[in-house]
Amino acid sequence: MFITVKTDQKTQLIDITSTIQEVVSVFCAENNIEDGLCMIYIPHTTAAVTINESADPSVKTDILMVLNKIIPWEDGYHHLEGNSPAHVKAVLVGSSELVAIENKKLVLGTWQGIFFCEFDGPRSRKVNVKIM
Repeated sequence: MFITVKTDQKTQLIDITSTIQEVVSVFCAENNIEDGLCMIYIPHTTAAVTINESADPSVKTDILMVLNKIIPWEDGYHHLEGNSPAHVKAVLVGSSELVAIENKKLVLGTWQGIFFCEFDGPRSRKVNVKIM
């Protein structure tokens, strides 16, 4: 199943944990499943997904600050579209995460959340959620 994420900034981390949990809850209830795996896959070359702290919003700010510092927007890139930094950031962060499901709930640490990572926005993006 796909969910849609709309971004409104060039680089942005959006907490999608509750949306993913809702998909898991509905799927598990409809299919009488208690435990399994949830794969979150981003089918875009300039976006990514990660798991990190969701309690303090400054963590998102710090992650983006460091990524933008080590991969600047202007640096003599060759890609004609002008979004090479977004491609590099997506490679470093990654296009998928795998999360265990127990008792119809995502198994995440106390402070963990699942974040959609926009590196070439603003855009409307898709997130593929597969439950096994």
